[in-house]
Amino acid sequence: MKVFVAGGSGAVGRRLIPQLVAAGHDVAATTQNPVSERLLRELGAAPVVCDVFDAPRLAKAVAVAAPEVVVQQLTRLPHRLRGRGLARQYAANNRVRAQGTRNLIAAARAAGARRLVAQGMAIWYAPRGDGRLHGEDDPLWSNAPEPIGTGVRTMQDVEDAVLRDPALEGVVLRYGLLYGPGTWYAPDGDVAEQVRRRRYPVLGSGEAVYSFLHVDDAAAAAVAALDGPAGVFNVVDDEPAPMSTWLPEYAAALEAPPPRRLPGWLAKPVAGRGPVSWLLSLEGADNRRARETLGWQPRHASWRSGFRADAQNT
Repeated sequence: MKVFVAGGSGAVGRRLIPQLVAAGHDVAATTQNPVSERLLRELGAAPVVCDVFDAPRLAKAVAVAAPEVVVQQLTRLPHRLRGRGLARQYAANNRVRAQGTRNLIAAARAAGARRLVAQGMAIWYAPRGDGRLHGEDDPLWSNAPEPIGTGVRTMQDVEDAVLRDPALEGVVLRYGLLYGPGTWYAPDGDVAEQVRRRRYPVLGSGEAVYSFLHVDDAAAAAVAALDGPAGVFNVVDDEPAPMSTWLPEYAAALEAPPPRRLPGWLAKPVAGRGPVSWLLSLEGADNRRARETLGWQPRHASWRSGFRADAQNT
């Protein structure tokens, strides 16, 4: 099968391309940075240096590749995570997701692609406070405090565009918090550095529940989504966990000091009211639909083993 990957040099894209090639697919992949062209070729893809904001060039690239399936892995997040700068940082990320996805849908449709698989997020469900995991039919938190609310609404628009295009089979993979090589939670990533310096505390009571996902498992889900039913799928590991549980174990895997604790009211002036309110309200997601319908299951079933494996491999 011919597959076109938009965002091939990102954290998931770099893990996705080898899996696609190993499965026998013919892969073309984009990067905005010419320096990454060699990397994509080494991973096994035909590299395409193209900015997804350049709609005519993107349309030409997709037409030349003539893919059956287009996979969207577009993000523009910074290497350093800072709560106070999230509004500016998310503006760039929102733009690439919104405008980039629209351009990609138009290019896929014009090239005669059958299916479009797009990245979503399983960490933006509207909080319920009842302790249950979120399923795919639960609403996203569109009125979340800013700048999170704008990001959620942007993602909702992206999902609607992917799922409602009559010419394409739309699949949205709502990823959990990504960890592994190339992410903030990698042993050489920004969160890891903050944890080592004891600058990444357990917030409030620590009861907010996080759903994690290793980038290898995110890539495997995209491979599984090439065929099978269209629709929305939570792609998260099997063990959603409160911050008070996972953060000390993450620090231990990094051989870092135990994290401090910080009341939510004290964190808001430092990191921003919106980001902290969101982090304090996180609730886990249920991955049963992806497991049962896509036939996908995470190789890293728990962040516990995944954190340790990544730390040992550095």
